Amino acid sequence: MARPEFWDDRENAEKVSKRKSELEGEIGLYDGVESALEEAGVLLELAAEADDAEVRHEVSEKFGEIETALDTAELRQLLGGEYDHSDAIVSINSGAGGTDACDWAEMLLRMYLRWAERRGFHSEVIDVQAGEEAGIRSATISIGGSYAYGHLNAEQGVHRLVRISPFDSQARRHTAFASVTAIPEIDDDVDVELDEGDLRIDTYRSSGAGGQHVNKTDSAVRITHIPTGTVVQCQNERSQHKNKATAMKVLRAQLFEISRREQQALMAEIAGEKREIGFGSQIRSYTLHPQQRVKDHRTDVEVGNVEGVLDGDLDGLIRSALLKQSGSLAVEP
Repeated sequence: MARPEFWDDRENAEKVSKRKSELEGEIGLYDGVESALEEAGVLLELAAEADDAEVRHEVSEKFGEIETALDTAELRQLLGGEYDHSDAIVSINSGAGGTDACDWAEMLLRMYLRWAERRGFHSEVIDVQAGEEAGIRSATISIGGSYAYGHLNAEQGVHRLVRISPFDSQARRHTAFASVTAIPEIDDDVDVELDEGDLRIDTYRSSGAGGQHVNKTDSAVRITHIPTGTVVQCQNERSQHKNKATAMKVLRAQLFEISRREQQALMAEIAGEKREIGFGSQIRSYTLHPQQRVKDHRTDVEVGNVEGVLDGDLDGLIRSALLKQSGSLAVEP
């Protein structure tokens, strides 16, 4: 990176810089634990010699820090998939439940944006389709950060909400569903066959909030990959060119994921396994009435602070799911 010509190729330089940060994080984690253990050892000796309650308290705090660091290292060990280190493209779609489902999808959108903010990740809303009365029918967001896809891959599935509906004049309890998918954002050097003749590109006027601009220009872009029927769209930028570039990036990632899942299905068939790929099972329930709790059906882990979870406090649930997938018995968040 110290070479004068390093930033001549900005795209490659950014990749190298990102990789450097990842490696520094790995080394820093190890060095931090090693240093903390040495410091704790010294404090233990002092506590034994002086029989000092204050020093013992410092030792306890230090071991708490070490435990947190080791939990982070354990989680990083679980994120060993080929694309776990990648940024993620997350899609949220409302399901059964009418207006409540659209509102639920919007709540999930906020939840993941807040989760990204808590972790210091970069997030960008690529496309949002508003519901007829409230909420959203669907949304696509990009979340960039260390092992973003590895974390969000654990969130794929159907999410269920149970609450007193704010849209029911009789204040009855309703159940709503929304689905979440996550795919890795692939680099340009990953080969994805894309024939321009297989694409249908449509432009239209952006919808939703955005001022007068959204009503005057056909800046939004919708791209359909005819052979697979895959449709992506982007309307977050004022420039049609930028929206097209973003939509193409999402399309490449989706086609790559389709190919990857087809290969996984083929390998499962060859191995004689029957595995469901994609959606198909409810992974988590969020209950706001009569009791307050979030339950992950894969791990049986329950969290009483529903508001905290909906405000982006997902790390415990994600960690539990990853531990369960790895076969570990320790699934407490």
